[in-house]
Amino acid sequence: MSISAPATPASPATGPGLSVGRSLFYLVVAGVAWGTAGAAASLVYRVSDIGPLSLSFWRCVGGLVLLLGALALRRRRAATASVQKSAAEPRRRRLIRVLGTGIGLAVFQSAYFAAVEETGLAVATVVTLGAGPVLIALGAMLTMGERLGGSGLFAVVGALAGLAVLVLGGDGATVRPLGIAYAVLAAAGYAAITLLTRWLGQDGGKADALSTTAWAFAVAALCVLPLAGAEGLLPHTSEPAQVLWLLLYVAAVPTALAYALYFAGAAVVRAATVSVIMLLEPVSAAVIAVALLGERLTAATVVGTLLLLAAVVGLATAEARLASDRRKAAAPA
Repeated sequence: MSISAPATPASPATGPGLSVGRSLFYLVVAGVAWGTAGAAASLVYRVSDIGPLSLSFWRCVGGLVLLLGALALRRRRAATASVQKSAAEPRRRRLIRVLGTGIGLAVFQSAYFAAVEETGLAVATVVTLGAGPVLIALGAMLTMGERLGGSGLFAVVGALAGLAVLVLGGDGATVRPLGIAYAVLAAAGYAAITLLTRWLGQDGGKADALSTTAWAFAVAALCVLPLAGAEGLLPHTSEPAQVLWLLLYVAAVPTALAYALYFAGAAVVRAATVSVIMLLEPVSAAVIAVALLGERLTAATVVGTLLLLAAVVGLATAEARLASDRRKAAAPA
């Protein structure tokens, strides 16, 4: 899971001539890959005593190492090619971006893995990804004066209804209030990252998203380290090889690879389109949960899930309509 898909951040160089079709493919792969992070966490929980904080710490460390490798490779390529560099982001602004993103990541990932452990993969992912855009819309309205509009308000009401159906109508064996609370906390961390990115981007400033993400992972790892140490950094297991491979998978596929593909694709495709494509994450997570992990989806879970996903689609549609209105207003008469 993403930081799972904050609103389109300033992007790194994505290479000349990246087509819309390839960008969409990158986003689809990123969404599906993010949907597997919780599944890998569920499998780790089954074969070891690792906790969500420790799992979040190792994901951050692994992602940091792999992203630093990608940055080194990019610098080597830039040294052998003519690359046009954008102006460097001011140091104070970059510090705010890295620290804010890192702390948000620590909250988001740790709470998400705790939600998966408490209430299962499908419900945790759907609530996190459903509540996130709603919190973003409300936060943008309160902090930056962005208009919510009728469609946005309808989406917020739909998301709240979806959460209510999940909590009140779900089977206690599959939907646990504490797990829902963790998922909403994860959504709050996700929303904070997105709102910070949007706020810093209001003046059109650019940032190297790959570098920012790498150092944000470093900050997140440092934030989580004391709590993870108290929880127990090294898992006890009778299947050490399986745990190691699962941890490597979490660091490589739904972290380093997915973020790189997301940033490349989100630089080309409209933000509203990105939001809808990222619905592949909770969908793929739900499919994996039912098909491979044996989780049950009750009627209330399905209804609540559909309401949450419909809310996200509604918000994306409202954003696309607002962007279209702005372009028409800015067009010369």
